[in-house]
Amino acid sequence: MEHIKNDRSLSEVHGQVDPSAAGGKWKKIFAFFGPAYLVSVGYMDPGNWATDIAGGSQFGYSLVWVLLMSNMMALLLQSLSARLGIVQGRDLAQCSREMYPAGINFILYILAEIAIAACDLAEVLGMAIGLQLLFGIPLLWGVLISLLDTILLLYLQKLGMRKLEAFIITLVAIIGSCFLVEMIIARPHLGDVVKGFKPSLPGDGALFIAIGIIGATVMPHNLYLHSALVQTRKIGRDAPSIKQALRLNTVDSAIALNLAFFVNAAILILAGAVFYTSGHHEIASLQDAHMLLAPLLGSQVAPILFAVALIAAGQSSTVTGTLAGQIIMEGYLRLRINPALRRLLTRLLAIVPAVIVLLLTGETMVDQLLIFSQVLLSMQLAFAVIPLIHFVSDRKKMGDFTICTPTKIAAWLIAAVIVALNLKLFFESVFQWLAATDNIFVMGLILLAVLLVCVLLVVTTIYPFIRRNKEANINVHTNIHQAAAAIDTTVAFRRIALALDFGSNDANVIRYAMQFGNPDASFVLIHVVESASARMMGNEAHDYETREDRRHLDEYVQMFTARGCKATGVLGYKDRAQEIARIVKEQDCDLLIIGSHGHNTAKDIIYGETINTVRHLVKIPLFIAQ
Repeated sequence: MEHIKNDRSLSEVHGQVDPSAAGGKWKKIFAFFGPAYLVSVGYMDPGNWATDIAGGSQFGYSLVWVLLMSNMMALLLQSLSARLGIVQGRDLAQCSREMYPAGINFILYILAEIAIAACDLAEVLGMAIGLQLLFGIPLLWGVLISLLDTILLLYLQKLGMRKLEAFIITLVAIIGSCFLVEMIIARPHLGDVVKGFKPSLPGDGALFIAIGIIGATVMPHNLYLHSALVQTRKIGRDAPSIKQALRLNTVDSAIALNLAFFVNAAILILAGAVFYTSGHHEIASLQDAHMLLAPLLGSQVAPILFAVALIAAGQSSTVTGTLAGQIIMEGYLRLRINPALRRLLTRLLAIVPAVIVLLLTGETMVDQLLIFSQVLLSMQLAFAVIPLIHFVSDRKKMGDFTICTPTKIAAWLIAAVIVALNLKLFFESVFQWLAATDNIFVMGLILLAVLLVCVLLVVTTIYPFIRRNKEANINVHTNIHQAAAAIDTTVAFRRIALALDFGSNDANVIRYAMQFGNPDASFVLIHVVESASARMMGNEAHDYETREDRRHLDEYVQMFTARGCKATGVLGYKDRAQEIARIVKEQDCDLLIIGSHGHNTAKDIIYGETINTVRHLVKIPLFIAQ
């Protein structure tokens, strides 16, 4: 395990591609192209295939318009993700960590990791099914073989970003080529296909299939991924350079996602041309689709191409899923573990449940396992989309590149649609789980999970609206100087400890400290670093948050020194209350001043009851600055 030496997203490839160094106008333009192709594979992964096949086999070409609408929604959200990364130079996970409280962020991180595992589960199963269809390998062995792609990913990362992008683009080309040949063999009626772009919902089950298609389209990990991948391009920080990067990345996204739309549309159209027209309306599994392609099309090539495309889709998606996992861990926790270990852990989280299900039930539950992975993804989607819209709407952070009002309205409408549809899928699955068990304890756990998801969704949506500007340190420092200038100090304590949190309440803490002290008093400024690295490594931590906290503490010390006061800054690590008490004792302080956050019971659960714990650990007077 390593502590991050800088705060750059995917730091090993950050700014690795320099478009300005490319010779010629077109080479400079094409140097921007690549990130969206890595993102696009998430829109054509094996998890999407089942809904496309089901839609085509049941309703022919009638739901092509749903795919187009889903693609337009995805294009807007991915462009917002790219905008965030280009303008702020931060990925979605980093911005979330800076916006939300520590407790909420930890839950968001866990949900994001679950989404990565669920996504990887779909890729593992898709690749295993592809291997079975192509070579007759049992699914269990196919799942275990998927462990080997860990070596492939590590090798690709060593080759550099452009090589990795070229590999993914090659796989995307293989998928697209396979389905292009399939379409030529199937020969769908183009007039009927065109009619499918007219919005309609034929039949009672069309709405359910449409919801499945939309719900499976936007993958949460893609939003984290895109905001980081655009930072692999080295661009100037002036307005014209940023505008150019935004424009070219929008073009990149449009091309890549339209290719993904072609693949999904091809799957649905293929299912319509082959299964719907022949009366096979209940085809939904990948194995059934593969088995019927040869006899219905009269070609042995079609099922082979289907299996090859499935393997390519699984392999390409799992590579980008691993990158997304790295981004999420580094962004939320500022922790980096060995890439091989990270890849192995991600893959094991997917393989273990797959192996258990295959050993217990055989291959009959594979489709249900794929559906379960999509439910997990849908549950997490809202917690990526909503923060993203908040961040790109923040004028203080985005400046002139804040999204305009029409875009903002469109984004929130899309978020509402996606969240509503995915919540519908989530609650339907919950009701099925409740109906399948008579165990009161299990039912209680399920209901508790539903309640927590709903509460977290409300908090994620509302908190940024009511949250004070977290970057208000400049104003805080101004208030400190103003308060200090108006204070008439008096003789009281000789060595005063101040517990600081670098928030707006520090002004009150310092004001009271100077009132209690005198010109000969010494001040001990205490701040406890609460990053994941600091909690694990103590004073050996050297991550971004530790360095920033040291810098802020030094600024406070300099302010005291400028007023002729004796001041020392001491950083604490790990447990907040224990560290404050320890430093107070070691520094031989005779008064401790600590700020009150005014938390209610709910906030105490999130932030912890520091004051109540500290007062039992120290033997000196404790003053609470309100």
